[in-house]
Amino acid sequence: MTAILALAGDTMLGRLVADRITADPPTSPLGPRLRELLRGTDAVVLNLECCISARGRRWPDPHKPFFFRAPPRAAELLAGLGVTAVTLANNHALDYGTEALTDTLGHLADAGVSWVGAGEDVVAARRPAVVDVARQPVTVVGLTDHPASYAAGPDRPGVAFADLRTGVPDWVRSTVRTAARKTPVLVTPHWGPNLVTEPVPHVRRAARALLASGAALVAGHSAHVPHGVEGRVLYDLGDLVDDYAVHPALRNDLGALWLLHLEGGIFRSVDIVPLRLRVALTEVADGDDAEWVRRRLRRACARLGTEAAETREGHLAVGLSAA
Repeated sequence: MTAILALAGDTMLGRLVADRITADPPTSPLGPRLRELLRGTDAVVLNLECCISARGRRWPDPHKPFFFRAPPRAAELLAGLGVTAVTLANNHALDYGTEALTDTLGHLADAGVSWVGAGEDVVAARRPAVVDVARQPVTVVGLTDHPASYAAGPDRPGVAFADLRTGVPDWVRSTVRTAARKTPVLVTPHWGPNLVTEPVPHVRRAARALLASGAALVAGHSAHVPHGVEGRVLYDLGDLVDDYAVHPALRNDLGALWLLHLEGGIFRSVDIVPLRLRVALTEVADGDDAEWVRRRLRRACARLGTEAAETREGHLAVGLSAA
């Protein structure tokens, strides 16, 4: 039986998005066609690029420009959209300190949403989660290569930090190897710089090391624009929801939803759905916007030696080879 696991990249539910979901009545940041598409999948995993809390103070870093905090209602919103699990391993989980991170974990637990990549100490932050995708279990491992200051410690809440520029740490390799004995493993790293159109060298090296450790699929995020596919690596998922300024050339207001086809514990292929991100509202892209996404991703995949074919639905279909 083929199951569908939906993957999405950076999902920021603070600032103007928070205004939308706390309005009276609240309004979803996802349009109706996109919500329907998610309802048709068997599980949804995304990168939650904010904390969920009504408390906390901004992280004391004078060089940090952006701080993202979503209201407690955001956890219920995620559950209502069918989100199964999130990764918190990123550069915004501690934007309002450890108090807000602790709240985030509680709100997600109350809403029935699993998480990886952060916790009350380093052991919890590195702990993977098992997601049920139509009775096919998948282990999810979350990690981030920035910032080191957000790293969890033996007695300190934080994120699962891994300095990928110096190589994939032993704890990551061991976690993947151990989990791969029982289930396929999805590793979802927050890696590399913002607003680049292709994976940087240390990201490509890390991807190869993760596959060699036993990962069935690697799906990253951080660039805010989707990258191409190489073998079983989706280098960057792009963004799902935000209120960010738009780069006129990179068009970070155009993104993608990634629908993974899982059969017999193997990720066989992915359908890439073009998205249009307006301020605090995302919908399935049409017309010229959809063609822009398809054209850009076809070229990005081709540079990595991968063919992407357009489907009747206007998506892109990519086979996930073992290479």
